[in-house]
Amino acid sequence: MDIIKKLAEEFKLKEEQVQKTVELIDGGDTIPFIARYRKEVTGSLDDETLRNLNDRLEYLRNIEKRKEEVRSLIEAQGNLTPEIEQAIMNAVTITEVDDIYRPFRPKRKTRASVAKAKGLEPLALILMEQRKEYEPSIDEIAAEYINEELEVASAEEALAGARDIIAEMVSDNAEFRKSVRAQTFDHGLLNVCNAKDEDSVYAQYYEYSEPLKKIPGHRILAINRGEKEEFLKVAVVISPEIVLNFLLACVITEPASPAYKHVSAAVMDGYERLIAPSIEREIRNDMFDLASEGAIKVFSDNLGHLLMQSPLKGKTVLGFDPGYVNGCKLAVVDKTGKVLDTAVIYPTKPRSRTEEASRIMKTLIKKHHVDVIAIGNGTASKESEIFCAGLLKEIPESGCKYIVVNEAGASIYSASKLATEEFPDFDVMQRSAVSIARRLQDPLAELVKIDPKSIGVGQYQHDMKPARLDSALTGVVEDCVNAVGVDVNTASYSLLSYISGINTTSAKNIVKYREENGEFTSRSQLKKVPRIGDKAFEQCAGFLRVPGAKEILDNTGVHPESYEATKALLEMFGYTTDDVAHNQVKFLRRDVEKKGIKSVAEALGIGEPTLIDIIGELEKPGRDVRDSFEPPILRDDVLDIEDLKPDMVLTGTVRNVIDFGAFVDIGVHQDGLVHISQICDKYIKHPSEMLSVGDVVKVKVLTVDVKKKRIGLSMKF
Repeated sequence: MDIIKKLAEEFKLKEEQVQKTVELIDGGDTIPFIARYRKEVTGSLDDETLRNLNDRLEYLRNIEKRKEEVRSLIEAQGNLTPEIEQAIMNAVTITEVDDIYRPFRPKRKTRASVAKAKGLEPLALILMEQRKEYEPSIDEIAAEYINEELEVASAEEALAGARDIIAEMVSDNAEFRKSVRAQTFDHGLLNVCNAKDEDSVYAQYYEYSEPLKKIPGHRILAINRGEKEEFLKVAVVISPEIVLNFLLACVITEPASPAYKHVSAAVMDGYERLIAPSIEREIRNDMFDLASEGAIKVFSDNLGHLLMQSPLKGKTVLGFDPGYVNGCKLAVVDKTGKVLDTAVIYPTKPRSRTEEASRIMKTLIKKHHVDVIAIGNGTASKESEIFCAGLLKEIPESGCKYIVVNEAGASIYSASKLATEEFPDFDVMQRSAVSIARRLQDPLAELVKIDPKSIGVGQYQHDMKPARLDSALTGVVEDCVNAVGVDVNTASYSLLSYISGINTTSAKNIVKYREENGEFTSRSQLKKVPRIGDKAFEQCAGFLRVPGAKEILDNTGVHPESYEATKALLEMFGYTTDDVAHNQVKFLRRDVEKKGIKSVAEALGIGEPTLIDIIGELEKPGRDVRDSFEPPILRDDVLDIEDLKPDMVLTGTVRNVIDFGAFVDIGVHQDGLVHISQICDKYIKHPSEMLSVGDVVKVKVLTVDVKKKRIGLSMKF
């Protein structure tokens, strides 16, 4: 297989473009680095395309590796023929390769292997000849295989063993399996029924059936989970005639042969006992893998938008971790994320020390000039919100507002080794309060400390294959962190470890070097850090920022390899780096376009994409790409689900996008569902075509079920 050619066809790219991109990947360049600083080589392929291409490259290489393994194994047995070799070469999936190897694979004890051990394979081959006439008769031929020593007591036993061998021959035929698999998927149904006589969240599937080729991914995952939890029984069903007629047509060469009844019986047995169960497992595994990839893509999209939410900069935040018996833990965090103060209050049951709690809160707000209270959305969140809303009404002069923050994963972080290292003197609840405050100030910097699976913006993520899910989500975090860039003098090692070319060890070395030698004053200083060699520096330098550096370009996304060209560009149009520092190059783009981007790029010896990126960085040095996104909604009054009425219009924030809709936070502690049919008037295949996590949207209340805590919303009004 020509992998480069196949990738070019699948991704609709030029072969040369794919070849050069693969060379970069094989050379150890990271996806963020390639996407940002090698646009001329890749034709400006983005992060997502590069990751998909890399995944597909790995899969195709694994197929080629498996082909070579199978070829060698069959050859070692002395069974490799030109036909088999050609079949291996033509296979396009690992399943097809394994089907070819199936007849040659060492088997555990089977009915066929037992029959072969009894010397019955020649009899099976005689039956497969399907002669019009047998002389002597088949029964007489079978009687010749009676052998007490081999435990063949009768002619019928000999024929039964021969049929077992034929059944396995049919089952092991790669072409038969391929066709049966396709027919089963095209014409089969997934039948589901209840396994327990009790109500459950899977009740809608207790008597359920749907064509295999029409089942959406989220339904497959739900049914699989219900089966795993033993609430559902699941089976793939297909009319046997469809498959058996095909198999019989393939195997039977002479319907009038006396061997017909034996061969046809063997074919039916081979399908029912061997092929059908195996094909069912394969199809369900393939459906699960496909559904998982879809769910991982949705999760990845959601995670990316969550991480890239607009940070609440320049605000002092009071993190409020709600609780009952153990009280509510508070942590005041300044504009830079430094913890200023902590406290514990008991405004909720069972203690209900509301006055004392109010006094402590007011003192903290006034003392530290708190701008926003970030309330976690966990246990006792509703009561805490009511308390905070009432308190803020008593001190309107403070200008303080509140927001309910999704605290998913905060408890996991607060009990982690990282949190212990960061706050050795805090208990778990205090760390959680800090995390809640910081994830409002800078979602990206705080959420990277948490296992992405625990952030709560996926569907059925705990059912996914861990390695594949981790790989995909890690890629998303890497892309987000590198797209934003990181201040090398303030970033935690957990944040630094996602930077291109930097692993956990080198990230810790950067922090250690910073602690021992003071703040970095230039990017080039990174080369003094242990484990940051030339290759690592090349990969990471452009994504690390050094605010206040003597070299102004060290605080931009301009890569050091382009510094010379950048300064030549400024000089060409009468600017200096001081002009960049004072934001005085606002007409640079106009000047370059007037002279011609192509001619300027050629004069500087760089590509046009690189020139355009450099201009963007010079126009806004030290910019944060997240500043252009929707800021979080701050509130000063509380709303309850019982306050909701149909047709009420509210402003909300999209918290999760899934296959069948989106959940929107409208400030009532229960996210409402906008079903895909209620997102817009035009047809869309997936909600992500219109909505992303973090979007601020107007919604109309359709239905409210207070008892079940379900809210139906619409964006069509």
